[in-house]
Amino acid sequence: MNSYSHGTGTTALLGDTIGANLDRAVAAWPEREALVDVDSGRRWTYARFGADVDRLASALLASGVAKGDRVGIWAVNCPEWVLVQYATARIGAIMVNINPAYRTHEVEYVLKQAGVSLLFASVSHKTSDYRAMVEQVRGRCPGLREVVYIGDPGWETLLARATPDPAFPELSCDDPINIQYTSGTTGFPKGATLSHHNILNNGYFVGELIAYSEQDRVCVPVPFYHCFGMVMGNLAATSHGACIVIPAPSFDPEATLRAVQQERCTSLYGVPTMFIAELNLPGFASFDLSSLRTGIMAGSPCPVEVMKRVVAEMHMAEVAICYGMTETSPVSLQTRRDDDLEHRTGTVGRVLPHLEVKVVDPATGVTQPRGTAGELCTRGYSVMLGYWEEPEKTAEAIDAGRWMHTGDLAVMREDGYVEIVGRIKDMIIRGGENIYPREIEEFLYAHPKIRDVQVVGVPHEHYGEEVLACVIARDPGDPPTLEELRAFCAGRLAHYKVPSRLQVLDAFPMTVSGKVRKVELRERYTG
Repeated sequence: MNSYSHGTGTTALLGDTIGANLDRAVAAWPEREALVDVDSGRRWTYARFGADVDRLASALLASGVAKGDRVGIWAVNCPEWVLVQYATARIGAIMVNINPAYRTHEVEYVLKQAGVSLLFASVSHKTSDYRAMVEQVRGRCPGLREVVYIGDPGWETLLARATPDPAFPELSCDDPINIQYTSGTTGFPKGATLSHHNILNNGYFVGELIAYSEQDRVCVPVPFYHCFGMVMGNLAATSHGACIVIPAPSFDPEATLRAVQQERCTSLYGVPTMFIAELNLPGFASFDLSSLRTGIMAGSPCPVEVMKRVVAEMHMAEVAICYGMTETSPVSLQTRRDDDLEHRTGTVGRVLPHLEVKVVDPATGVTQPRGTAGELCTRGYSVMLGYWEEPEKTAEAIDAGRWMHTGDLAVMREDGYVEIVGRIKDMIIRGGENIYPREIEEFLYAHPKIRDVQVVGVPHEHYGEEVLACVIARDPGDPPTLEELRAFCAGRLAHYKVPSRLQVLDAFPMTVSGKVRKVELRERYTG
Protein backbone atom coordinates (compact mmCIF):
# COMPACT_ATOMS: atom_id res chain seq x y z
CA MET A 1 0.00 0.00 0.00
CA ASN A 2 1.45 3.39 -0.85
CA SER A 3 1.81 6.40 1.44
CA TYR A 4 -1.23 8.36 0.26
CA SER A 5 -4.29 9.24 2.31
CA HIS A 6 -7.39 11.28 1.57
CA GLY A 7 -9.53 12.63 4.41
CA THR A 8 -13.19 11.92 3.82
CA GLY A 9 -15.78 13.77 5.87
CA THR A 10 -19.53 13.89 6.38
CA THR A 11 -19.43 17.64 7.08
CA ALA A 12 -19.16 19.88 4.01
CA LEU A 13 -16.55 22.60 3.61
CA LEU A 14 -17.77 26.10 4.51
CA GLY A 15 -18.26 28.41 1.54
CA ASP A 16 -18.45 31.50 3.78
CA THR A 17 -16.27 34.50 4.25
CA ILE A 18 -15.07 35.00 7.82
CA GLY A 19 -17.45 37.95 8.24
CA ALA A 20 -20.49 35.92 7.15
CA ASN A 21 -19.46 33.07 9.45
CA LEU A 22 -19.15 35.47 12.39
CA ASP A 23 -22.61 36.90 11.60
CA ARG A 24 -24.03 33.40 11.92
CA ALA A 25 -22.42 32.95 15.35
CA VAL A 26 -23.68 36.36 16.52
CA ALA A 27 -27.23 35.48 15.40
CA ALA A 28 -27.14 32.06 17.04
CA TRP A 29 -25.46 32.95 20.37
CA PRO A 30 -25.77 36.74 20.94
CA GLU A 31 -25.57 36.51 24.74
CA ARG A 32 -22.82 33.91 25.01
CA GLU A 33 -19.29 35.12 25.72
CA ALA A 34 -17.07 35.40 22.66
CA LEU A 35 -13.91 36.91 24.13
CA VAL A 36 -12.43 37.37 27.61
CA ASP A 37 -9.19 39.21 28.37
CA VAL A 38 -8.12 38.02 31.82
CA ASP A 39 -5.35 40.62 32.12
CA SER A 40 -7.66 43.68 31.76
CA GLY A 41 -10.90 42.03 32.91
CA ARG A 42 -12.67 43.03 29.67
CA ARG A 43 -15.41 40.76 28.27
CA TRP A 44 -17.39 40.58 25.04
CA THR A 45 -20.60 38.72 24.31
CA TYR A 46 -21.02 37.62 20.67
CA ALA A 47 -23.45 40.54 20.14
CA ARG A 48 -20.97 43.09 21.47
CA PHE A 49 -18.02 41.45 19.70
CA GLY A 50 -19.87 41.51 16.36
CA ALA A 51 -20.81 45.19 16.87
CA ASP A 52 -17.21 46.14 17.79
CA VAL A 53 -15.83 44.27 14.76
CA ASP A 54 -18.26 46.14 12.47
CA ARG A 55 -17.40 49.47 14.06
CA LEU A 56 -13.66 48.91 13.55
CA ALA A 57 -14.30 47.69 9.98
CA SER A 58 -16.30 50.84 9.28
CA ALA A 59 -13.52 53.00 10.79
CA LEU A 60 -10.94 51.32 8.54
CA LEU A 61 -13.07 52.00 5.44
CA ALA A 62 -13.45 55.64 6.55
CA SER A 63 -9.65 55.80 6.94
CA GLY A 64 -9.18 54.90 3.28
CA VAL A 65 -8.45 51.18 3.71
CA ALA A 66 -9.92 49.35 0.72
CA LYS A 67 -10.38 45.69 -0.18
CA GLY A 68 -6.95 44.19 -0.93
CA ASP A 69 -5.02 46.86 1.00
CA ARG A 70 -2.51 45.54 3.54
CA VAL A 71 -3.05 46.32 7.22
CA GLY A 72 -0.19 45.31 9.52
CA ILE A 73 -0.48 44.18 13.11
CA TRP A 74 2.63 44.11 15.29
CA ALA A 75 1.34 43.36 18.74
CA VAL A 76 1.25 40.96 21.65
CA ASN A 77 -1.97 39.06 22.45
CA CYS A 78 -4.82 41.41 23.37
CA PRO A 79 -8.52 41.80 22.45
CA GLU A 80 -7.69 44.49 19.90
CA TRP A 81 -5.61 41.95 17.95
CA VAL A 82 -8.72 39.75 17.61
CA LEU A 83 -10.91 42.71 16.61
CA VAL A 84 -8.40 43.71 13.91
CA GLN A 85 -8.36 40.11 12.62
CA TYR A 86 -12.13 40.00 12.08
CA ALA A 87 -12.54 43.66 11.02
CA THR A 88 -9.95 43.38 8.23
CA ALA A 89 -11.58 40.13 7.03
CA ARG A 90 -14.98 41.91 7.04
CA ILE A 91 -13.79 44.46 4.48
CA GLY A 92 -11.42 42.19 2.55
CA ALA A 93 -8.29 44.03 3.65
CA ILE A 94 -5.26 41.76 3.96
CA MET A 95 -4.02 41.55 7.54
CA VAL A 96 -0.25 41.19 7.76
CA ASN A 97 0.83 39.41 10.97
CA ILE A 98 4.16 40.68 12.28
CA ASN A 99 6.09 38.66 14.84
CA PRO A 100 6.32 40.63 18.13
CA ALA A 101 9.96 39.50 18.48
CA TYR A 102 11.00 41.22 15.24
CA ARG A 103 13.47 44.06 15.44
CA THR A 104 13.68 47.15 13.24
CA HIS A 105 15.35 45.64 10.14
CA GLU A 106 12.84 42.74 10.06
CA VAL A 107 9.84 45.02 10.57
CA GLU A 108 11.07 47.38 7.88
CA TYR A 109 11.43 44.43 5.46
CA VAL A 110 7.87 43.20 6.12
CA LEU A 111 6.27 46.67 5.93
CA LYS A 112 7.92 47.26 2.55
CA GLN A 113 7.58 43.75 1.11
CA ALA A 114 3.85 43.54 1.89
CA GLY A 115 3.21 47.23 1.11
CA VAL A 116 1.52 47.90 4.47
CA SER A 117 -0.47 51.16 4.42
CA LEU A 118 -1.86 51.13 7.97
CA LEU A 119 -0.13 49.54 10.97
CA PHE A 120 -1.57 48.60 14.36
CA ALA A 121 1.14 48.23 17.00
CA SER A 122 1.54 47.62 20.72
CA VAL A 123 3.09 50.60 22.51
CA SER A 124 5.58 48.43 24.42
CA HIS A 125 5.93 45.01 26.03
CA LYS A 126 8.66 43.88 28.44
CA THR A 127 11.91 45.20 26.90
CA SER A 128 10.40 46.02 23.48
CA ASP A 129 9.58 49.67 22.78
CA TYR A 130 7.45 49.25 19.64
CA ARG A 131 6.74 52.96 19.28
CA ALA A 132 10.46 53.81 19.19
CA MET A 133 11.13 51.05 16.65
CA VAL A 134 8.25 52.13 14.38
CA GLU A 135 9.42 55.74 14.46
CA GLN A 136 12.89 54.56 13.49
CA VAL A 137 11.73 52.81 10.30
CA ARG A 138 8.69 54.88 9.39
CA GLY A 139 10.57 57.34 7.22
CA ARG A 140 11.95 54.48 5.14
CA CYS A 141 8.47 53.00 4.45
CA PRO A 142 6.82 55.47 2.05
CA GLY A 143 3.66 53.35 1.68
CA LEU A 144 2.91 53.48 5.44
CA ARG A 145 0.25 56.18 5.80
CA GLU A 146 -0.87 55.70 9.38
CA VAL A 147 0.18 53.98 12.61
CA VAL A 148 -2.35 53.26 15.36
CA TYR A 149 -1.01 52.29 18.78
CA ILE A 150 -3.16 49.88 20.78
CA GLY A 151 -4.11 51.23 24.20
CA ASP A 152 -3.26 54.75 23.06
CA PRO A 153 -5.71 57.61 22.27
CA GLY A 154 -5.06 56.90 18.57
CA TRP A 155 -7.20 53.74 18.81
CA GLU A 156 -10.25 55.79 19.91
CA THR A 157 -9.48 58.45 17.31
CA LEU A 158 -9.62 55.77 14.61
CA LEU A 159 -12.89 54.29 15.95
CA ALA A 160 -14.49 57.76 15.98
CA ARG A 161 -14.35 57.75 12.17
CA ALA A 162 -16.85 54.87 11.94
CA THR A 163 -20.17 55.63 10.24
CA PRO A 164 -23.55 54.15 11.27
CA ASP A 165 -24.34 52.27 8.03
CA PRO A 166 -21.08 51.46 6.28
CA ALA A 167 -21.16 49.89 2.82
CA PHE A 168 -19.02 46.80 3.27
CA PRO A 169 -17.57 45.52 -0.03
CA GLU A 170 -18.72 42.32 -1.74
CA LEU A 171 -16.21 39.56 -1.01
CA SER A 172 -15.36 36.09 -2.28
CA CYS A 173 -14.27 33.35 0.10
CA ASP A 174 -11.21 32.90 -2.13
CA ASP A 175 -10.00 36.48 -1.58
CA PRO A 176 -6.63 36.81 0.16
CA ILE A 177 -7.09 38.22 3.68
CA ASN A 178 -3.96 37.26 5.59
CA ILE A 179 -0.20 37.29 5.08
CA GLN A 180 1.92 35.40 7.60
CA TYR A 181 5.68 35.60 7.44
CA THR A 182 7.29 32.22 7.90
CA SER A 183 10.65 32.37 9.57
CA GLY A 184 12.99 31.18 6.88
CA THR A 185 16.12 29.65 8.38
CA THR A 186 17.99 31.33 5.55
CA GLY A 187 17.42 34.79 4.13
CA PHE A 188 14.35 36.93 4.72
CA PRO A 189 11.01 35.43 5.75
CA LYS A 190 8.40 34.70 3.07
CA GLY A 191 4.81 35.94 3.25
CA ALA A 192 2.40 33.01 3.07
CA THR A 193 -0.82 34.46 1.63
CA LEU A 194 -4.05 32.87 2.91
CA SER A 195 -7.73 33.25 1.96
CA HIS A 196 -10.99 33.17 3.96
CA HIS A 197 -11.51 29.65 2.56
CA ASN A 198 -8.06 28.50 3.70
CA ILE A 199 -8.16 29.57 7.33
CA LEU A 200 -11.88 29.55 8.15
CA ASN A 201 -12.22 25.92 7.08
CA ASN A 202 -9.02 24.88 8.77
CA GLY A 203 -10.04 26.45 12.08
CA TYR A 204 -13.52 24.95 11.74
CA PHE A 205 -12.36 21.38 11.10
CA VAL A 206 -9.69 21.49 13.83
CA GLY A 207 -12.52 22.49 16.19
CA GLU A 208 -14.83 19.80 14.80
CA LEU A 209 -12.29 17.06 15.54
CA ILE A 210 -12.13 18.04 19.23
CA ALA A 211 -15.94 18.44 19.33
CA TYR A 212 -16.16 22.17 20.00
CA SER A 213 -19.60 23.67 20.69
CA GLU A 214 -20.92 26.91 22.18
CA GLN A 215 -20.22 25.34 25.61
CA ASP A 216 -16.44 25.47 25.12
CA ARG A 217 -14.04 28.04 26.53
CA VAL A 218 -10.65 27.99 24.84
CA CYS A 219 -7.56 29.25 26.67
CA VAL A 220 -5.11 30.63 24.08
CA PRO A 221 -1.64 31.35 25.52
CA VAL A 222 0.02 30.86 22.11
CA PRO A 223 0.73 33.98 20.03
CA PHE A 224 -2.05 35.30 17.77
CA TYR A 225 0.45 36.40 15.13
CA HIS A 226 0.92 32.70 14.35
CA CYS A 227 -1.70 30.35 12.81
CA PHE A 228 -1.86 28.40 16.08
CA GLY A 229 -3.40 31.39 17.85
CA MET A 230 -5.49 33.08 15.19
CA VAL A 231 -6.75 30.05 13.23
CA MET A 232 -6.75 27.03 15.57
CA GLY A 233 -7.60 29.34 18.46
CA ASN A 234 -9.78 32.23 17.32
CA LEU A 235 -11.43 30.84 14.18
CA ALA A 236 -11.99 27.38 15.68
CA ALA A 237 -13.76 29.10 18.60
CA THR A 238 -15.95 31.61 16.73
CA SER A 239 -17.02 29.09 14.06
CA HIS A 240 -18.48 27.00 16.92
CA GLY A 241 -19.81 29.79 19.17
CA ALA A 242 -17.10 29.04 21.75
CA CYS A 243 -15.30 31.64 23.88
CA ILE A 244 -11.70 32.81 23.33
CA VAL A 245 -9.87 33.35 26.65
CA ILE A 246 -6.64 35.40 26.57
CA PRO A 247 -4.64 34.56 29.73
CA ALA A 248 -1.85 37.15 29.26
CA PRO A 249 -0.17 39.31 26.57
CA SER A 250 2.60 36.71 26.19
CA PHE A 251 3.12 33.24 27.57
CA ASP A 252 3.21 33.04 31.36
CA PRO A 253 2.66 29.53 32.82
CA GLU A 254 1.12 30.76 36.07
CA ALA A 255 -1.22 33.24 34.35
CA THR A 256 -2.29 30.45 31.97
CA LEU A 257 -3.28 28.04 34.75
CA ARG A 258 -4.96 30.87 36.69
CA ALA A 259 -7.02 31.73 33.58
CA VAL A 260 -8.09 28.08 33.14
CA GLN A 261 -9.19 27.94 36.78
CA GLN A 262 -10.91 31.35 36.88
CA GLU A 263 -12.69 31.07 33.51
CA ARG A 264 -13.45 27.33 33.77
CA CYS A 265 -11.77 26.72 30.41
CA THR A 266 -12.54 23.43 28.68
CA SER A 267 -9.62 23.58 26.23
CA LEU A 268 -5.98 24.65 26.54
CA TYR A 269 -3.42 25.20 23.78
CA GLY A 270 0.35 25.15 23.80
CA VAL A 271 3.57 23.82 22.37
CA PRO A 272 5.13 21.02 24.47
CA THR A 273 7.59 23.43 26.13
CA MET A 274 4.62 25.47 27.44
CA PHE A 275 2.97 22.38 28.94
CA ILE A 276 6.33 21.39 30.48
CA ALA A 277 6.62 24.88 32.05
CA GLU A 278 3.06 24.62 33.46
CA LEU A 279 3.58 21.11 34.87
CA ASN A 280 6.86 22.22 36.50
CA LEU A 281 5.35 25.25 38.28
CA PRO A 282 6.02 24.98 42.04
CA GLY A 283 2.30 25.50 42.81
CA PHE A 284 0.97 23.40 39.92
CA ALA A 285 -1.06 21.05 42.14
CA SER A 286 -2.94 23.96 43.75
CA PHE A 287 -4.74 24.94 40.50
CA ASP A 288 -8.21 23.55 39.84
CA LEU A 289 -8.00 22.37 36.22
CA SER A 290 -10.99 20.00 36.42
CA SER A 291 -12.96 22.01 33.83
CA LEU A 292 -10.48 20.98 31.08
CA ARG A 293 -11.57 18.35 28.59
CA THR A 294 -9.43 18.87 25.54
CA GLY A 295 -6.83 21.10 23.98
CA ILE A 296 -4.18 21.14 21.30
CA MET A 297 -0.49 20.49 21.44
CA ALA A 298 1.45 21.39 18.33
CA GLY A 299 4.66 23.01 17.13
CA SER A 300 6.95 20.10 17.98
CA PRO A 301 6.66 16.46 19.05
CA CYS A 302 5.28 15.72 22.52
CA PRO A 303 7.39 13.53 24.84
CA VAL A 304 5.48 10.51 26.17
CA GLU A 305 5.99 11.43 29.84
CA VAL A 306 4.64 14.95 29.26
CA MET A 307 1.55 13.61 27.47
CA LYS A 308 0.85 11.17 30.33
CA ARG A 309 0.86 14.04 32.84
CA VAL A 310 -1.24 16.35 30.63
CA VAL A 311 -3.93 13.65 30.38
CA ALA A 312 -3.78 12.57 34.04
CA GLU A 313 -3.02 15.77 35.95
CA MET A 314 -4.53 18.43 33.64
CA HIS A 315 -7.69 16.38 32.89
CA MET A 316 -7.13 16.75 29.13
CA ALA A 317 -8.23 13.23 28.18
CA GLU A 318 -9.24 14.36 24.67
CA VAL A 319 -6.15 16.49 23.91
CA ALA A 320 -5.17 16.49 20.23
CA ILE A 321 -1.80 16.63 18.54
CA CYS A 322 -1.83 18.75 15.39
CA TYR A 323 0.75 18.96 12.63
CA GLY A 324 0.93 21.66 10.03
CA MET A 325 2.70 24.66 8.63
CA THR A 326 1.74 28.27 7.98
CA GLU A 327 1.55 27.57 4.24
CA THR A 328 -1.28 25.06 4.85
CA SER A 329 -3.45 27.26 7.06
CA PRO A 330 -1.90 25.44 9.16
CA VAL A 331 -3.18 21.93 10.06
CA SER A 332 -2.97 18.87 7.77
CA LEU A 333 -2.86 16.04 10.33
CA GLN A 334 -4.52 15.67 13.72
CA THR A 335 -5.03 12.91 16.27
CA ARG A 336 -8.62 12.03 17.17
CA ARG A 337 -10.36 12.29 20.55
CA ASP A 338 -10.24 8.60 21.32
CA ASP A 339 -6.70 7.87 20.12
CA ASP A 340 -4.47 6.00 22.55
CA LEU A 341 -1.29 7.36 24.18
CA GLU A 342 0.97 5.73 21.61
CA HIS A 343 -0.82 7.41 18.67
CA ARG A 344 -0.76 10.76 20.52
CA THR A 345 2.97 10.65 21.14
CA GLY A 346 4.31 8.41 18.38
CA THR A 347 2.41 10.13 15.55
CA VAL A 348 0.95 13.52 14.58
CA GLY A 349 -2.39 11.99 13.67
CA ARG A 350 -4.06 11.33 10.36
CA VAL A 351 -5.26 13.54 7.53
CA LEU A 352 -8.05 16.06 8.14
CA PRO A 353 -11.38 15.83 6.28
CA HIS A 354 -11.20 17.17 2.69
CA LEU A 355 -7.38 17.11 2.58
CA GLU A 356 -4.84 14.76 1.00
CA VAL A 357 -1.36 13.81 2.20
CA LYS A 358 1.36 11.64 0.70
CA VAL A 359 4.97 10.73 1.47
CA VAL A 360 7.35 10.89 -1.49
CA ASP A 361 10.97 10.15 -2.27
CA PRO A 362 12.57 13.63 -1.98
CA ALA A 363 14.83 12.94 -4.98
CA THR A 364 12.31 11.44 -7.45
CA GLY A 365 8.92 12.63 -6.15
CA VAL A 366 7.59 9.06 -6.35
CA THR A 367 5.11 8.09 -3.60
CA GLN A 368 6.81 5.79 -1.06
CA PRO A 369 5.40 2.49 0.25
CA ARG A 370 3.81 2.78 3.72
CA GLY A 371 6.44 2.45 6.44
CA THR A 372 9.17 4.13 4.35
CA ALA A 373 10.49 7.62 5.16
CA GLY A 374 10.19 10.44 2.67
CA GLU A 375 9.02 14.03 2.27
CA LEU A 376 5.49 14.80 3.45
CA CYS A 377 3.31 16.66 0.91
CA THR A 378 -0.22 17.97 1.37
CA ARG A 379 -2.95 19.15 -1.02
CA GLY A 380 -6.44 20.61 -0.74
CA TYR A 381 -8.42 23.66 0.42
CA SER A 382 -5.74 24.54 3.00
CA VAL A 383 -2.83 25.16 0.63
CA MET A 384 -1.91 28.86 0.54
CA LEU A 385 -2.51 31.07 -2.49
CA GLY A 386 1.28 31.56 -2.63
CA TYR A 387 4.12 33.60 -1.15
CA TRP A 388 3.30 37.31 -1.44
CA GLU A 389 4.84 38.63 -4.68
CA GLU A 390 7.39 35.78 -4.83
CA PRO A 391 6.25 33.49 -7.68
CA GLU A 392 9.61 31.69 -7.92
CA LYS A 393 9.59 30.74 -4.23
CA THR A 394 5.93 29.70 -4.52
CA ALA A 395 6.83 27.39 -7.43
CA GLU A 396 9.63 25.81 -5.33
CA ALA A 397 7.12 24.93 -2.56
CA ILE A 398 3.95 24.07 -4.53
CA ASP A 399 4.37 21.74 -7.48
CA ALA A 400 2.34 21.57 -10.70
CA GLY A 401 -0.15 19.19 -9.05
CA ARG A 402 -0.82 21.79 -6.29
CA TRP A 403 0.99 19.64 -3.69
CA MET A 404 2.68 21.65 -0.94
CA HIS A 405 6.11 20.23 -0.14
CA THR A 406 6.65 20.53 3.61
CA GLY A 407 10.38 19.87 3.92
CA ASP A 408 9.54 17.39 6.68
CA LEU A 409 10.61 13.76 6.70
CA ALA A 410 7.70 11.49 7.54
CA VAL A 411 6.60 7.86 7.65
CA MET A 412 2.98 6.87 7.00
CA ARG A 413 1.94 3.81 8.98
CA GLU A 414 -0.35 1.08 7.68
CA ASP A 415 -3.28 2.69 9.57
CA GLY A 416 -2.73 6.07 7.87
CA TYR A 417 -1.24 7.76 10.94
CA VAL A 418 1.90 9.76 10.20
CA GLU A 419 5.15 9.98 12.13
CA ILE A 420 7.37 13.01 11.61
CA VAL A 421 10.95 11.80 11.79
CA GLY A 422 12.64 15.17 11.27
CA ARG A 423 13.29 18.00 8.89
CA ILE A 424 15.04 17.05 5.68
CA LYS A 425 17.67 19.61 6.70
CA ASP A 426 17.86 18.39 10.36
CA MET A 427 18.66 14.82 9.37
CA ILE A 428 22.14 13.84 10.56
CA ILE A 429 24.27 11.80 8.18
CA ARG A 430 27.07 10.10 10.13
CA GLY A 431 29.39 7.89 8.16
CA GLY A 432 26.67 7.28 5.56
CA GLU A 433 24.03 6.40 8.18
CA ASN A 434 20.83 8.51 8.27
CA ILE A 435 20.01 9.54 11.85
CA TYR A 436 16.72 11.17 12.86
CA PRO A 437 17.22 13.40 15.96
CA ARG A 438 13.62 12.84 17.09
CA GLU A 439 14.28 9.15 17.84
CA ILE A 440 17.29 9.92 20.06
CA GLU A 441 15.44 12.77 21.82
CA GLU A 442 12.52 10.49 22.67
CA PHE A 443 14.95 7.94 24.09
CA LEU A 444 16.88 10.49 26.20
CA TYR A 445 13.70 12.00 27.70
CA ALA A 446 13.53 8.85 29.84
CA HIS A 447 16.92 9.60 31.48
CA PRO A 448 16.28 10.53 35.13
CA LYS A 449 18.63 13.54 35.04
CA ILE A 450 17.23 15.09 31.84
CA ARG A 451 14.30 17.52 31.79
CA ASP A 452 14.50 18.52 28.12
CA VAL A 453 16.75 17.56 25.22
CA GLN A 454 17.53 18.59 21.65
CA VAL A 455 19.79 16.58 19.35
CA VAL A 456 21.66 18.16 16.43
CA GLY A 457 24.35 17.13 14.00
CA VAL A 458 27.66 18.98 14.09
CA PRO A 459 30.55 18.60 11.63
CA HIS A 460 33.09 15.82 12.20
CA GLU A 461 36.22 15.44 10.07
CA HIS A 462 36.05 11.63 9.85
CA TYR A 463 32.31 10.81 9.93
CA GLY A 464 31.00 13.99 8.24
CA GLU A 465 28.70 14.66 11.19
CA GLU A 466 28.50 13.57 14.80
CA VAL A 467 25.63 13.55 17.28
CA LEU A 468 25.47 16.36 19.86
CA ALA A 469 22.93 16.18 22.69
CA CYS A 470 21.97 19.54 24.23
CA VAL A 471 20.20 18.95 27.54
CA ILE A 472 18.50 20.87 30.33
CA ALA A 473 19.09 19.06 33.63
CA ARG A 474 16.28 18.23 36.08
CA ASP A 475 18.60 19.36 38.88
CA PRO A 476 21.03 22.09 37.73
CA GLY A 477 23.34 21.07 40.57
CA ASP A 478 23.59 17.49 39.30
CA PRO A 479 23.67 17.46 35.48
CA PRO A 480 24.28 14.25 33.51
CA THR A 481 27.80 13.58 32.24
CA LEU A 482 28.62 12.34 28.75
CA GLU A 483 29.77 9.04 30.28
CA GLU A 484 26.38 8.61 32.04
CA LEU A 485 24.56 9.43 28.83
CA ARG A 486 26.59 6.97 26.78
CA ALA A 487 26.15 4.24 29.41
CA PHE A 488 22.37 4.88 29.34
CA CYS A 489 22.35 4.40 25.55
CA ALA A 490 24.74 1.43 25.43
CA GLY A 491 23.12 -1.67 24.02
CA ARG A 492 19.78 0.13 23.56
CA LEU A 493 20.58 2.48 20.67
CA ALA A 494 22.63 1.63 17.59
CA HIS A 495 26.22 2.73 18.25
CA TYR A 496 26.15 5.39 15.53
CA LYS A 497 23.11 7.08 17.16
CA VAL A 498 24.76 7.38 20.59
CA PRO A 499 25.71 11.05 21.26
CA SER A 500 29.45 11.66 21.13
CA ARG A 501 29.10 15.19 22.51
CA LEU A 502 27.04 16.73 25.30
CA GLN A 503 26.19 20.32 26.20
CA VAL A 504 24.27 21.15 29.37
CA LEU A 505 22.24 24.37 28.96
CA ASP A 506 19.95 26.50 31.13
CA ALA A 507 17.58 27.10 28.20
CA PHE A 508 17.31 26.49 24.45
CA PRO A 509 17.28 29.31 21.89
CA MET A 510 13.62 29.66 20.86
CA THR A 511 11.50 31.29 18.20
CA VAL A 512 8.60 33.41 19.49
CA SER A 513 6.17 30.64 18.60
CA GLY A 514 7.96 28.33 21.03
CA LYS A 515 9.99 26.23 18.61
CA VAL A 516 13.59 25.42 19.46
CA ARG A 517 16.05 26.98 17.02
CA LYS A 518 18.10 23.91 16.12
CA VAL A 519 19.96 25.86 13.48
CA GLU A 520 21.32 28.14 16.25
CA LEU A 521 22.38 25.19 18.42
CA ARG A 522 24.17 23.70 15.42
CA GLU A 523 25.97 26.97 14.65
CA ARG A 524 26.86 27.55 18.31
CA TYR A 525 28.63 24.21 18.75
CA THR A 526 30.18 23.76 15.32
CA GLY A 527 33.94 23.71 15.51
